[in-house]
Amino acid sequence: MRPSALAWLAFLAFPAAAQWSGWDYANDRPKEQVKKEAEAKLPAFPKDENLLQFEAGAASPNRFFLDTKAISVSTDGTIRYTLVVKAAGGATNVFYEGMRCKGHQVKVYAVASRDGDWVRARDPQWRRIQNRNISDYHSVLQRDYFCAGGYGNVPVASVEEALQLLRYGPRESITD
Repeated sequence: MRPSALAWLAFLAFPAAAQWSGWDYANDRPKEQVKKEAEAKLPAFPKDENLLQFEAGAASPNRFFLDTKAISVSTDGTIRYTLVVKAAGGATNVFYEGMRCKGHQVKVYAVASRDGDWVRARDPQWRRIQNRNISDYHSVLQRDYFCAGGYGNVPVASVEEALQLLRYGPRESITD
């Protein structure tokens, strides 16, 4: 190839290469096509008879519950749920959250007020589940109940599957 032809090819390829921004530098991996998140509609406030306790690690003195009537599996890959945390000292905290298996992310949409109403989060953002602590309930939900597949990237197929895992315990890993 002649030098002028190489220069011309480089000139034509440069705009395409400059426009490609398919690398997620923060996570050191290729960017993935992310579906637009469906709007999170706040569920009814949880009732005690609908709460299902799940094991979130023996290291935590708190007890963790999910509202069986407020779990949803969205077509955009988001699992939404109402979480109730009962502290050993008697305090109760209630959150409406979402989890994305792919990317291992969680978002808080709303928290309970003292009078039992939802207060939407001011600026809900997806944040990565860090898996720093064996009793981190987000890690437990992601790993044992809501996400499966090679690295926990695949959401449960249905609310029924999530409830079955919560009621009867997580599946044993094939690699165990």
